[in-house]
Amino acid sequence: MDNGSPRNLADVFHQSARRFGHKTLYMSKRDGKYRALTYGQVHEIVCNLALGMASLGIKKDDKVAVLCPTQEEWAMSDFAILSLGAVTVPIYPNLPTPQVEYILQNSDARLVIASDREQLAKIIECKNQCPMLNNAVLITHEDKHKDYVLFFSELQELGKKFGTENPGYIEKQIDSIDPKGLATIIYTSGTTGMPKGVMLSHNNILSNSLAAVKVATVGETDTMLSFLPLAHSFERMAGHFMPVIRGCAIAYAESIEKVPQNMGEINPTVMTAVPRLYEKMYDRVKEGLSTAPPIRRKIFEWALGVGKSAYETGERGFKYKIAEKLVFSKLHHRLGGRLRFFVSGGAPLAKEIAEFFAYMGVMILEGYGLTETSPVITVNRPEKVKFGAVGPAIDGVEVRIAQDGEVLTRGPHVMMGYYKNEEATREMIDSDGWLHTGDIGFLDSDNHLHITDRKKNIIVTSGGKNIAPQPIENTLITIPFVEQALVIGDRRNFISALIVPKRERLRDWAMQHGIKFDSEEELLENKEVYAMIDKLIQEAQDKAGFARYEKVRKFALLPKAFSIESGELTPKLSIKRHVVTKNFKDMIDTIYNRETERMTEGDSLT
Repeated sequence: MDNGSPRNLADVFHQSARRFGHKTLYMSKRDGKYRALTYGQVHEIVCNLALGMASLGIKKDDKVAVLCPTQEEWAMSDFAILSLGAVTVPIYPNLPTPQVEYILQNSDARLVIASDREQLAKIIECKNQCPMLNNAVLITHEDKHKDYVLFFSELQELGKKFGTENPGYIEKQIDSIDPKGLATIIYTSGTTGMPKGVMLSHNNILSNSLAAVKVATVGETDTMLSFLPLAHSFERMAGHFMPVIRGCAIAYAESIEKVPQNMGEINPTVMTAVPRLYEKMYDRVKEGLSTAPPIRRKIFEWALGVGKSAYETGERGFKYKIAEKLVFSKLHHRLGGRLRFFVSGGAPLAKEIAEFFAYMGVMILEGYGLTETSPVITVNRPEKVKFGAVGPAIDGVEVRIAQDGEVLTRGPHVMMGYYKNEEATREMIDSDGWLHTGDIGFLDSDNHLHITDRKKNIIVTSGGKNIAPQPIENTLITIPFVEQALVIGDRRNFISALIVPKRERLRDWAMQHGIKFDSEEELLENKEVYAMIDKLIQEAQDKAGFARYEKVRKFALLPKAFSIESGELTPKLSIKRHVVTKNFKDMIDTIYNRETERMTEGDSLT
């Protein structure tokens, strides 16, 4: 190893550990308080973990799975695995045992690191069907149950002994890593079929991380709050590798539910998040305004107008200072008071929500990418954010639009291929090296990319109209009473939607308006409730400027939310359209009954 530019992902960590040794790297809450580990302390743990794995026979190119939520042990395990030239196989902790078994089998994992007894139970249940799997490591000190299970602390002790007997072992392993060699296999949850193992090299992720830090500039004074799954490529790059390159501190949230509380404790300067977080924050503000006195609502609307003007002109005069003190400062305080910007990815961010935060003085840099692209392809720049766009390509990345509108990309970020699946690889990457994203979009005059929908999701009505459901769904979820929405209408003569309402808010509204109901089912079938939501839907669609044939004309209110457990959501909370339409087939058939089937596109139900 040398102190020049890092040649691989292990090099990234070990160079930063030497450079930022006494600086805080990880912060985790233990016994009610956040405690810190420095780069130097983490380096010692990582080396001992790596040497401990080596003592168990783990070597270059061996697969090691990590079945663990986002926490410092996940991050340290990853760097330890990579330091041996071995391959990290992340597994979402919310996956059921059969899917865990499939990934362990398909990846040929020899070792798996589990967070607690709940995850260990999955491994014990499926180990006999995983012939390559030799050992499991348990992070918590609970009953190990089996002889092949070691504690995380025991692995470190084994490492200390192995290191004494094999001086310079890790350095030799890092020097032998080929930058083009396999670093990780990430199994995409996918909205159809069995997951595919995306093979990413050291250079794939390293080139992407180095290009990303030029855009989302972070440094030694920054603190990030991490809560998204490290098993997902977005958080792994943006909340794990990228901050370590620049010497940032990373604090881990206790849970998604405690993110607001932890923001107040950590006061982060940078955060990565998916649109769902911004949607919930937006909803809370709007909900608070709905019950606020008229004068407060007027002040808020005035302040938002001032914020919009300041954003568009760049001028922050006396009015802005007043708006900031009366309104904006309250949001900034809830975000910890030091936040410089959010990075948004993983799903599309509604334009209305992006504008709302920008006018309140909170910058969100929305980007776009895939697991197969390491993951970032494009991202908005701090100096030029375009609402509704996902920015221009990052350095070294090419983007072009195919004749059918599909977004294609080429460059060092494109995956090595799918593990043990050459056919799927050939379908994804053509002979000229262009990866076919499966997304439909366009480049504007400034080369900013706009994504309209997934290629497979495009609705073709019976009248031949092509409709992208994603922008419509993004509009629907900004409605105060809508939790989730799925737009349907393929081969039908009008567009409709399945809507999961915010039930508690709906109950409150019904009681305030004297609507009597004996059950939730009765509430959802109430004509006044339907009329109220229908009015909000039509108003939102008019405001968004949809064509008549693109508008939702009829909808059904669902009695339960889409969930991972029901198979309707992927681990990253994307809706599996084919599962939802199958599960609610009867309800969809009711929407498109004989009376409504006679409607023509654009006709009103009223």
